[in-house]
Amino acid sequence: AAGGISTMAYTYFRYGQIDITMAINGVLAGLVAVTAGCNVVDSNSAIIIGAFAGVIVDIAVVFFDKIKIDDPVGAIAVHGVNGFFGTLAVGLFATEGGLFFGGGTSLLVTQLIGVVTIGLFSFIVTFLIMKIMKKTIGIRVSRLEETAGIDAVSFGVEAYSTFE
Repeated sequence: AAGGISTMAYTYFRYGQIDITMAINGVLAGLVAVTAGCNVVDSNSAIIIGAFAGVIVDIAVVFFDKIKIDDPVGAIAVHGVNGFFGTLAVGLFATEGGLFFGGGTSLLVTQLIGVVTIGLFSFIVTFLIMKIMKKTIGIRVSRLEETAGIDAVSFGVEAYSTFE
C-alpha cells in the first residue's frame, strides 16, 4: 500500500497527474522491496521501505527508458532495482542488527555482498547462455514476426493493440 501511495504522490508532483499504471508498479515494488526483510523488520519500517520503493520504481523506469532498455512493463525496475533495494533495506531496517536499530554496518555489508554476488553471477551466466544460443539456434525472430508482433504470430492475439 505504501508503495502505491508514494508512487501516486510522486507521479502527481512530478508529472502533474497520477499515473495509474505506475501506481500499480509502485504497489508491486513495495511488495518486492519488503519481501527480503519481511520477517526481520517492524511494521513502521515496512511502510518506509514500501514508500521508498514506490518512488524508486518510477525513477528506475524513466532511467531504463532513457538508456533504451526494452522493458515495457517495468519488470526490471520493479523486481531488479527494488529487489536490490529491499535486500539492502534489511541491513538498514532489521530490528536486530540493522544499521538504523544500532546494529552497525555488518548486516548491511553482508547484504551488499549478497546482492553484488547474485547480480554478477546472474549477469555472467545469462550473458554466456545468450551468447551460446545466439551462435547456435539464434535468439531473433524473423523480421515479419517482429513487425506483426510475436504475440499475434504465436498466439493469434495482439497484446499491445494500441502500440504503433
